[in-house]
Amino acid sequence: MNKLEKILNIKYNEVKPETGKLLIAEPFLADAYFGRSVVLLAGHGEEGSFGLIINKPIQVQIHEIIKGMPKFGAKVFLGGPVYSTQVFYLHTVGEKLEGSSEIIPGLWWGGNADQLWAMIENEELANDSILFFLGYSGWAPKQLEGELKQNSWIVTSASTRFILKTPSSKLWASLLKNLDEDYAYWVNFPQNPQAN
Repeated sequence: MNKLEKILNIKYNEVKPETGKLLIAEPFLADAYFGRSVVLLAGHGEEGSFGLIINKPIQVQIHEIIKGMPKFGAKVFLGGPVYSTQVFYLHTVGEKLEGSSEIIPGLWWGGNADQLWAMIENEELANDSILFFLGYSGWAPKQLEGELKQNSWIVTSASTRFILKTPSSKLWASLLKNLDEDYAYWVNFPQNPQAN
């Protein structure tokens, strides 16, 4: 039993990571990007893992990032530390956006950017039908599995509605409260235990 297991009284989370699963950061993970984060895995396989942090919004509009884009009020998030100046997106547009991949029922990843910009210009999209991300979160082959064995993450799942309708500031705690009691009390831990 490692130090974290003793403090939190937990065992290794045995739910396997896969595309469409959520990673919930353990409460003491001290990282600017990943502290108290929720990551949606957009891809997972032998070549590694790729995901987007879905609960770290930033106070900027997408048209302020992409020059020439019309004003559009969709939320923008810090997606992760990899390629943090590039824009990625999740949406509910589905196959209307060519090249999209469905991650979980009703929630799609990527697609043709030119077509997306045209849909925004033509006011064919609602603000809440798409989420934009600066950067992404990536793991080399077997890296994520190693972090799971160290109890850095809990693997779980959630519906598209839950992901899109839960306020991002409450997403981490809401997911924990939906798990068993071994994890639900994590929400009461201070973000910085040294400060107590």
